[in-house]
Amino acid sequence: MPSLPRVVPFAELGRQDLGRVGGKNASLGEMTAKLGAAGVRVPAGFATTAEAYGEMLTAHGLRGRIEEQIGRLLRGAPLDEVGASIRSLMLAESLPDALEAEIVSAYEQLGRACDRENPEVAVRSSATAEDLPEASFAGQQETYLNVCGPDQLLDACRRCFASLFTDRAIDYRQRMGFDHLTVALSVGVQLMVRADLASAGVIFTLDPESGFPDVIVVSAAWGLGETVVSGRVDPDEYTVFKPTMKDPALDPVIGVRIGTKRIKTVYAHTGLTRTEGTPETERSQQVLDDAEIRTLADWAVAVEQHYGCPMDLEWAKDGLTGELWILQARPETVQSRRHTATLRRCRLTTAPDAPLVDGIAVGEAIGRGPVVALDHPVDLDHFPSGGVLVTGVTDPDWEPVMKRASAIVTDHGGRTSHAAIVSRELGVPAVVGAGDASHVLRDVREVTVSCAEGEHGHVYGGLLPYEESEEDLESLPITRTHVMLNLADPSAAFRWWRLPADGVGLARLEFIVAHQIKVHPMALLHPERLDSHDLHLIERLTEGYPDRGSYFVDRLSHGIARIAASRWPAPVVVRTSDFKTNEYAKLLGGRPFEPEEANPMIGWRGASRYYDQGYHEGFALECRALRRVRETMGLTNVVVMIPFCRTLGEADRVLDTMMQEGLVRGRKGLQVYVMAEIPANIILAQDFAERFDGFSIGSNDLTQLTLGIDRDSESLAHIFDEADPAVTRSIGTLVARAHSLGRAVGLCGQRPSDDPAFTEFLVAAGVDSISVAPDSFATVKQHVAYAETHPRSTQ
Repeated sequence: MPSLPRVVPFAELGRQDLGRVGGKNASLGEMTAKLGAAGVRVPAGFATTAEAYGEMLTAHGLRGRIEEQIGRLLRGAPLDEVGASIRSLMLAESLPDALEAEIVSAYEQLGRACDRENPEVAVRSSATAEDLPEASFAGQQETYLNVCGPDQLLDACRRCFASLFTDRAIDYRQRMGFDHLTVALSVGVQLMVRADLASAGVIFTLDPESGFPDVIVVSAAWGLGETVVSGRVDPDEYTVFKPTMKDPALDPVIGVRIGTKRIKTVYAHTGLTRTEGTPETERSQQVLDDAEIRTLADWAVAVEQHYGCPMDLEWAKDGLTGELWILQARPETVQSRRHTATLRRCRLTTAPDAPLVDGIAVGEAIGRGPVVALDHPVDLDHFPSGGVLVTGVTDPDWEPVMKRASAIVTDHGGRTSHAAIVSRELGVPAVVGAGDASHVLRDVREVTVSCAEGEHGHVYGGLLPYEESEEDLESLPITRTHVMLNLADPSAAFRWWRLPADGVGLARLEFIVAHQIKVHPMALLHPERLDSHDLHLIERLTEGYPDRGSYFVDRLSHGIARIAASRWPAPVVVRTSDFKTNEYAKLLGGRPFEPEEANPMIGWRGASRYYDQGYHEGFALECRALRRVRETMGLTNVVVMIPFCRTLGEADRVLDTMMQEGLVRGRKGLQVYVMAEIPANIILAQDFAERFDGFSIGSNDLTQLTLGIDRDSESLAHIFDEADPAVTRSIGTLVARAHSLGRAVGLCGQRPSDDPAFTEFLVAAGVDSISVAPDSFATVKQHVAYAETHPRSTQ
């Protein structure tokens, strides 16, 4: 008989009990005892101990019989045969009488505490080697939901014990070097939260793809959380910015992505659970409101601070009471093990054709190989090493196959699905939630899977060339001249958080409008001018937004906020929209609002649109989004920049228009810059400097208008040169005149990345910052350092 109890309530457990009840149950006890004061709610329950597991093995002579089977495995017996034999041995035996009695007694006491006879409970496995910093056993063993009554409970406990020897669990321990018989299993029994009537999901206390530490990422779907964890559903995803959570007056939710949520798991009438289709009204509906997102984020921060490391949590909402609960918490084991001083980069070295399928990118790598489309796991002999696994959804039974894959593509799942979690741990790129990939790719011979292009993963036909590199960030020099980033895609912003950049010198709104909003802003405000086809498409895009203008503001503000958060608190210069009329016309619903111009490059663009009757309502939406980011979300590091401002009168009219929308230069620290890309900006630099806080040189347009060359002309490309003396002298003049009034001058463009001599000129001219694409940052940083230590004349 063990000297310690076989069953212990969660309230009597803590982190120190990991060896007795496993990481999952020890964590539930720790949160119950230590985090209640922070408002964190954990459903009551109890756990069996490692001593009880050992007693079970001893009572039936199971230990010796299991040792014999493990010996067979080590001598070459098939894994599936050994695993099945061990599980059969364990399921053939009943639990020891004393253990059965203590489990039933604890269950009855749980029922009395909640005033319910035979309450529904979740029965979860918790291995004693689980949730260690060097390994993650999460998902290796079984969980049973909606278990009701002593008989179901005891049967579920037996099945949990046997699941310590699933094929995937045996294989994982073999790879990680754990002795099979020194790892014990504890069973956690926890009151069910009626999430079948509401919702559930997963929380990470960092961005699970990039490791960016300043955000909480909450995934949510209708029904029990099993569909989210397994990856069978595409959940909502909410991103919360930690630094602004400290101020209750601010809205820290900087990103909302609505998932399709086509299925959900609910209680079955005969016990346990079943899966059903989600009603159409729920599929497009946001699962959590802002107050609930914030509550979960607050709890996640409290848990992370208590444990002192990034965490992975599961949560549920009770549909009967409306209360939120934390069901599990474990250390995050992928990003927390990465070497943060090294940045690994992958990029395609050829321009690809349109992707065959798209989905959510997992990881930041590229993989390629022959397509292996499967409906069920197969023996390893039937899966070629380096194949691209394509399937509907994965679960732990797929893991041996996943380890052999060069990339993984699934039809279903989000960033917290099984396929996503295991792919990160294995370092294998994956595209999840790709819709009909298993159908589209089934007859394709070879593909390239790219997760190196931001939040969206792409699957291209053929074996495309690509390159990998690693950058030691600690070796980069410190420079007096600021080196900043050009960012356009919000979904890729977190990828570059490790770069020691001095902020973002250029964030272009056009990318967000074209790729995340997709609709011309005036079409949202004036649907009466649209044809029936465009109107129908816009109605589908803006479903759930009674005010279509708020759709534009919501999407745009979230995109800007994500970029601003990635560099907080360094400055992020956001340029207001600078589409040309032909580009605006290509947006959904754009044609009725755009004139046809012979030369759009020098036509109705930039500042001239913002006060014009034809667009000022659209610019007002841009201003509302910028104001929301700065004042409601609290990202005051956003600097607004006005492009293509031709005259001083135009500058005054734009600033006055912004003021009418509440964006007042100088109020709440707002700085407003102007692009220096027209000779008039140079000639009247001191006058523009009286109206703006800084300049950003657009070298392409400045060269175009100084030399009188269409920058897109192939026949004149040989004389289009940003280093032409007329252009460089203009830059030098601007810097001197701006500095005489205390105004900063930066340059954003490709030339410094390609031409070290041009970088040297900029440093010698005294520019305050150079802004470049992220993949050029390290090279330009080194060129700037060289120029600062080897000064040259600007003449």
